[in-house]
Amino acid sequence: MVQIQNTSASSATRSVPTSADVARVAGVSRATVSYVLNNTSAVRISEPTRRRVHAAAKELGYVPHAAARSLRAGHSRMVLMPAPSIPVGPLYSQFISELQWALGRLDYTVVQYGSVGLQGEEAARAWAELRPVAVLVPGVGLGPQGVALLRRSGARAVVTLAPEAVEGAHALLMDHAGVGHSAAAHLYARGRRRIGVVVPEESGLEAFSLPRLAGVRRALQGTDATLTELPLAYEEQAAAKLAVRWRDLGLDAVFAYNDEYAMLLMRALQDEGVRVPEDTAVIGADDLLLGRLLRPRLSTVHIELPSGRDLAELVDRAVREPGAATETHTVLGATVVHRDSS
Repeated sequence: MVQIQNTSASSATRSVPTSADVARVAGVSRATVSYVLNNTSAVRISEPTRRRVHAAAKELGYVPHAAARSLRAGHSRMVLMPAPSIPVGPLYSQFISELQWALGRLDYTVVQYGSVGLQGEEAARAWAELRPVAVLVPGVGLGPQGVALLRRSGARAVVTLAPEAVEGAHALLMDHAGVGHSAAAHLYARGRRRIGVVVPEESGLEAFSLPRLAGVRRALQGTDATLTELPLAYEEQAAAKLAVRWRDLGLDAVFAYNDEYAMLLMRALQDEGVRVPEDTAVIGADDLLLGRLLRPRLSTVHIELPSGRDLAELVDRAVREPGAATETHTVLGATVVHRDSS
């Protein structure tokens, strides 16, 4: 009779390697192991010793315990980022990747939290349960009470990325009105006077689309141009329906909110026989690569997001000096990139 060994059970009961094991294999003290693996700069450790400790940790499969490390430091190294409740494009994804890399270089762990359906103080309470040392909140919804709750729960830094600042939090003010203003000023300078503005119907985009619409309105105020709001769902069928009645609208230009909506609408207009830019100029925003591959090439507003490295340094500065005054920075520079579609 063949006896089958339960390997999963034996591996589960195997003892977890400790810092004492690493110290024994490396031939150093546990304090030295702690200094090396926690990158402590206050104590000078020779390079050969560092290599021995890292080699021993790798050989044993030793991983430092995050909770124990947090107890020693008096706070965690977790930076929590609530996942956006709306779809994000390539531009935002690139920014998040750069931010995560920069925070990792500063020895923080970035955790994205899916809080679908949670808003305001209820969301802040859910985030606080994880005891993050910092929270980065994209979009609107977090109020002063939520910030205070996070602070009481141990968050040394709360940073919002939104059009308006929140009391008690560091703020990166996203100037979406500047994006719309730049697009409208460009169209007007090109001789366009009957300008449409796409307003996405997708829930959650109002925090971005309404300021962009307001920026267009401000740019055209006092001129001989007219503005027409164009509600549009991000669907081929919706774009086709809008294109069918385009000539009745009498528009000679459109700011399409962003490049994705611009490409959606431009294709529908061309299918309907509307010439771009002869009949209608089209401009988007975000400066996506795909827009350069279209024919005609898509004009756009290039958006300069905050540097992920600069934001990581702001987080680190706030964690190290939790009592310092909150910082407010206006970001989201907007520059028109003129191409063939306008």
